[in-house]
Formats: sequence, structure tokens, C-alpha cells
Amino acid sequence: MPDIPETPNRTIADVREAQDLLFFGYRDFTGAADVILTELGLGRAHHRALHFIGRTPGLPVSELLAVLRITKQSLARVLSELVARDYVAQVQGHTDRRQRLLRLTANGLALERRLFVRQRDRLANAYAQAGPVAVDGFRAVMRAIMDDSARDYIDGAARQDER
Repeated sequence: MPDIPETPNRTIADVREAQDLLFFGYRDFTGAADVILTELGLGRAHHRALHFIGRTPGLPVSELLAVLRITKQSLARVLSELVARDYVAQVQGHTDRRQRLLRLTANGLALERRLFVRQRDRLANAYAQAGPVAVDGFRAVMRAIMDDSARDYIDGAARQDER
């Protein structure tokens, strides 16, 4: 593995620290919701599915697969459990009856909201401590880490939130 070239703005130590920050931030951010998930016998894969289905009601299974980048078999296990527990409903596509469209049920909306609130509070506190300039910098760094498809998703979700 080639060494990371050092520049005046980026040293190896800076990149290692960024990795540490991402790992620990992810651990503690997801940990806020893990308590609820554990109580229900669910995991992070269930949470990610609930999040994206909640953000995009009527989301086709194929698009959820593309966003999550997991196998069909893994998603099938997660979705079957969420459907069986009445958190997610599947309906046939309007134009393509082979397509399965996903939406949260009333129970799913309530659970997704509980999980969101736990993580929202953690982020709101962090944003308040860091300040608006740091939050803008955080967004810029996260966008730079993401690939084009993730940035496209974020941009589409932001437009949806504005409505």
C-alpha cells in the first residue's frame, strides 16, 4: 500500500486522526439507536432499511439495494422480518407489477421516529457545540468522501425536504 503523500494541509497523522474520528463518531452515533434496536431484537441493517424507506415512501426494492449496497439475500432477510413485524409494507408497482414498492406502516413510522430522535439529539448537540462554520465544513468533508451516487441521493433528499 503506497504511503499517503504529505502536503502542508494534510499529514499522515491528520488522515489517521480523521479515520479515528469517523470510526468513533459512527460508533457513538449508531450507538444512540442501538439501545432501541437491541430491545426489539433488531440490528443496524434493519435501521438503515427503515431510514431509507422512511425518507422515500414508495421506494422500489431495487433502489434500496443500490443505496444499501448489500446482497439481495441480505436485504430479503431484513425486509421479511420488518414486514412480519408490521414495520414495512410492500405493494406492487403501478406500471410494473413485478416491482415491489416499500413504505413504512404506522408501526414502522413510529419506530423510525424513535430512532431518528435519538440520533437527532446527538447530532443537534454536536452541531451546537461545533458551530455553523464547522457544520458546513463537516458537510463538505462528508460529501467529498462519498461517491457520486451518494451525493445524488443526498441532493435529491434535500430537495424533497424543502417541499
